[in-house]
Amino acid sequence: MSNQSVIIKSNRYGLIVILDEKPDWETIKKEVAEKFSASAKFFGNAQMALCFQGRTLSMAEEQELADVIGKSCQIQVVCLVDENQVTEQHMKQAVDQVAGAAASPSEHDLTNLQDGRFYKGTLRSGQVLESETSIIILGDVNPGARVVSKGNVIVLGTLKGNVFVGAAGNEAAFVAALSMDPMQIRIGDVIARSSDGAAVRKKKADDTPKIAFVEDGNIYIEPITKDVLNDIKL
Repeated sequence: MSNQSVIIKSNRYGLIVILDEKPDWETIKKEVAEKFSASAKFFGNAQMALCFQGRTLSMAEEQELADVIGKSCQIQVVCLVDENQVTEQHMKQAVDQVAGAAASPSEHDLTNLQDGRFYKGTLRSGQVLESETSIIILGDVNPGARVVSKGNVIVLGTLKGNVFVGAAGNEAAFVAALSMDPMQIRIGDVIARSSDGAAVRKKKADDTPKIAFVEDGNIYIEPITKDVLNDIKL
């Protein structure tokens, strides 16, 4: 295999990873791991934006490679940048937005946002976001990510990870999301998993924004309507 199947270019704020489109996926992942492992001391533990070029990737494949990179070196990949926006200035803006959103938390420990009510950015696999208050997330919560709040959680994006609200035992707390497909929801002491058909009671199956709440000891997920909101104790 050519040593040029994976090429890494860098600037002060980000990395551009150029991938050959010919090798199979497992080969690409292996070489990405080798390249970043060999460069680990050079990159250190900097917070950087990341962009992939040369090969068309799905969001899942981009995330898989980001996870491979995270395991191969100490780089903190704070965001993925679209190929059409790859300039040093765009990467700087992306890093500043994500790193500054919660007082520059680390990639895998976004904890203790005691005074913050907003988090801007996508939570990726392995990340944990904790808040003493209700929190609004301006982004997605990916599978493997976890959000814990003593209040409510509102996701202005897609919720596919784990979320725990009412962490102090408040079963009147709720979870709302523009797209609701969590791996697990816990509200107070009530827990429901995506596989628990009887536990997560979706009264209507559609793509509208939804809210999850506890009623009669069960977690229900319903489309957000005025009537539903009137029944929720905020």
